[in-house]
Amino acid sequence: MPRMSPRLRCGLLLLALLAAADRAAAGVRPAAVFTDHMVLQRGMPVPIWGSADAAAEVRVSFAGQTVTAVAGSDGRWHAVLAPLDAAAAGQPLTIAAGDDRHVIADVVVGDVWLLGGQSNMEYTAGAMAARLPAGKVLVDAADLPGLRFCRIVAPAAAEPQADFATPQRWDVCTPAAGAAHSAVGFVFARRLHEALGVPVGVIDTSVGGTPIEPWIPAGAFAGHPTLEAIAAHARAGDIEAIRRMRGGTFVRGDHWLPGRLFNGRVAALVPLAIHGVAWYQGESNCGRGEDPRDYAAKLGALVAGWRSAWSRPDLPVAVVQLPQWKSYAWPFLRAEQRRATAGLGHTGLVVTIDLDHADDIHPPDKISVGERLASWSLARIHGREIAAEGPVFASARRRGAEMVVRFTSNAVGDGLMAGRLAAPGEVVDSGSPVVNGFELCTADGAWHGAAARIVGSEVVVTSAAVAEPVAVRYACQPEARRDRPWNLHGRSGLPVGPFCSDPTRMPYEPGQNPP
Repeated sequence: MPRMSPRLRCGLLLLALLAAADRAAAGVRPAAVFTDHMVLQRGMPVPIWGSADAAAEVRVSFAGQTVTAVAGSDGRWHAVLAPLDAAAAGQPLTIAAGDDRHVIADVVVGDVWLLGGQSNMEYTAGAMAARLPAGKVLVDAADLPGLRFCRIVAPAAAEPQADFATPQRWDVCTPAAGAAHSAVGFVFARRLHEALGVPVGVIDTSVGGTPIEPWIPAGAFAGHPTLEAIAAHARAGDIEAIRRMRGGTFVRGDHWLPGRLFNGRVAALVPLAIHGVAWYQGESNCGRGEDPRDYAAKLGALVAGWRSAWSRPDLPVAVVQLPQWKSYAWPFLRAEQRRATAGLGHTGLVVTIDLDHADDIHPPDKISVGERLASWSLARIHGREIAAEGPVFASARRRGAEMVVRFTSNAVGDGLMAGRLAAPGEVVDSGSPVVNGFELCTADGAWHGAAARIVGSEVVVTSAAVAEPVAVRYACQPEARRDRPWNLHGRSGLPVGPFCSDPTRMPYEPGQNPP
């Protein structure tokens, strides 16, 4: 046999390596979200899916179960594990086809939450720790192997994506890893983990600076004139028309068009078994020149669209209401958030209006936000005997020159108090019946600052400037005075949210929110 030249030997070796790579590429692969250290959802069927050679039989093995699926002509396969019990000890998830095996290491079973929104959801625990001493204490102590974080990194897309281009990484919570992920998600997951005693996984899809429109599935832009107009303008490529219309917002690039971020960052997660969704967004629908009207329809479309994608009409969704900020339009968007969540089942509103915003559009106290999200989940989903939210405005009646306000208590053993934020996540009774932030309206539509005090289960509101009030509102300015914080709380420590007894007395004026 003639001796091969070094050049020929290298060429043949390269061809062999390329052939081996082709065979590996053609082998069985799970979807990109299935990677080491992940959390699988307990208590419900668990879909596992991916790609393989056409017609290949795929075997999925985990926690004593083995299920099979056959890849279709397009190479896609889909298997379903029977409901799993919670398990903190990591186990391998094995996916095999023929001689090809893919092993995903250290998989635990617990609750999986999907996070969505913009920069206040994206705001990291490390950023919180740098500005909030209590946040630093939590992060420094975050050696918590039962917490797992997955930050979705993927571009916007014109069409729903079947999978991500690259595997998505799951991080086990350590001080360093926790600091790199969403502060709200970190605090929320930590509290749930402590309360429930099961692993908690958080998948964060958020993107700073984004309005709600790109997160709504394209098919959900229906059933409301504003939704349908946005979709029509987007199809025509007229982004200026979207900015000018009622309920309009700025479209700063293709990634902000309807459905684009859902397509790129969320669609590829379907049908992953998840426990629920936490949504914190709205700032980019009520900034300068942006119209918050009809945000309720948009939020309703997002919730309906995501529930439809997962084929789960009862998928729990918790919405964080915007905090204080100096923009004219923010009170109106907060009202839209309340209106939307009040009309949707299995949906909650987490109120943050009482928190000190530190004169920052990204307030550092994400401890209170995450704790309140967790309280809603524990009360509403897990049936814990704790408050899910503070008292909610029920009615107002005139009594001479006073307005008497009543509330519906949604909390366990709740009552009213003038609260004081003693520390992040801790509201205490100030010991005074005086509450701030109330205004009364005259028949000509003028609003005047008012004195208010708690009397039993009611709040009595008066103003020397208003002899015959026709309406009352609370916390409906963009932000509170520093010396008069908005302080109406339930005895649970959870705040009463902003309200206006007659919204027709509080019309939105576009001219007051110029570009």
